[in-house]
Amino acid sequence: MTALLRANPAFRLLWTARTASYIGDSLGLVALLIYLEVTTGQALAVATLLIVVDFVPGLLGPFTGAVGDRFDLRRVLVACDVAQGLLTLAVAVLLPPLPVLLLLVGLRGVAAQVFQPASRSAVPALVPDKDLETANSALGAGTFGLEALGPLLAAALLPVLDTRGLLFLDAATFGLSAVLLALLPPLPREPTEKTFGAGTREGVAYIWRTPVVRAIGLGFVAVVAFSGVDDVALVFLGRDALGAGDAGTALLYAGIGIGLAVGYVLLARYGAKVGSLTLIVAGFAISSAGNLLTGLAWAVGAALALQTVRGLGVAALDVGVNTHVQRVVPPDLLGRVFGNLYGAVGVAAGVSYVLGGVLLELTGARTTFVVAGAGGLIATAATAFALGARTKPSRTRP
Repeated sequence: MTALLRANPAFRLLWTARTASYIGDSLGLVALLIYLEVTTGQALAVATLLIVVDFVPGLLGPFTGAVGDRFDLRRVLVACDVAQGLLTLAVAVLLPPLPVLLLLVGLRGVAAQVFQPASRSAVPALVPDKDLETANSALGAGTFGLEALGPLLAAALLPVLDTRGLLFLDAATFGLSAVLLALLPPLPREPTEKTFGAGTREGVAYIWRTPVVRAIGLGFVAVVAFSGVDDVALVFLGRDALGAGDAGTALLYAGIGIGLAVGYVLLARYGAKVGSLTLIVAGFAISSAGNLLTGLAWAVGAALALQTVRGLGVAALDVGVNTHVQRVVPPDLLGRVFGNLYGAVGVAAGVSYVLGGVLLELTGARTTFVVAGAGGLIATAATAFALGARTKPSRTRP
């Protein structure tokens, strides 16, 4: 992992930019989650924030993914980070009423929805095929793998800085990221005569007519539809069921990040030997089992350990899905495939927040985690059956 970063300056810029903005974003999200829980005390208010972050932008996935397939990826990435930074700054300055807060966060989510498929599409243009597992593991370690750092910083800084201060830090990280991404080499896309709508439909059609990609996509969506609610339920598991304070609750959010960090380091070394399809199925199973067992945790330490196990599974499915798509999907369709796939995942997360939030209100955090984990395991079994005999993906890139 470190060898690739040292040897590839362009990839190092992308990695550093994404790492900086992601740390700030995870810190800011935890601050807003705790802020809403304290000021409203309602699970549905917290769930609504996460719906706006994931569900609404996810509906635009087929369109946002097409942006990166039509325009220079460097310009797309810089523009998205500038937009996210300005919108975060507005939230920090205003700390507006909930409806306005949701509008600003939703707009930022749209910019993030454009950014993600574009950044994933840039990876095969910056690194050789043989290094894709390592590159995806490095990006995962620098983003999702540092989820532990954001909550830990939030726990340390909340007594010193209020929500507004943490959001100012979040906005500054987007500014730094935009400056770094502007230093990337141009990443132009192939010109096309297709209309924006026709190109968008082509991305959806490709996924549907490609059996393995379709099975992975449906399985990914199903697992997230069950497990997405853990972002909402973890606040209430910590504060109510386990009796933790703000710092202890923020620490629970670090558990998955710890597992991700360890998982990505292992995958950078051994991921290519395992195979992307195996990583996907194993990731679905481990992450779902981690949620189920978290619902049975008897103390904060046990819940932290089980969320760490869940993080190992999420790292495996992340590297497996991204590597498989980058290898088998034609370069001119990568943005649309990633946009559709992760847009659908965002919609599934939004559905999970709504239904899980209702379940959380009716039953409690423990039952919600057990139901989420059990459903994820059923979806994992269905995905493994649909994939059948796992074969090594063919390589379409030289």
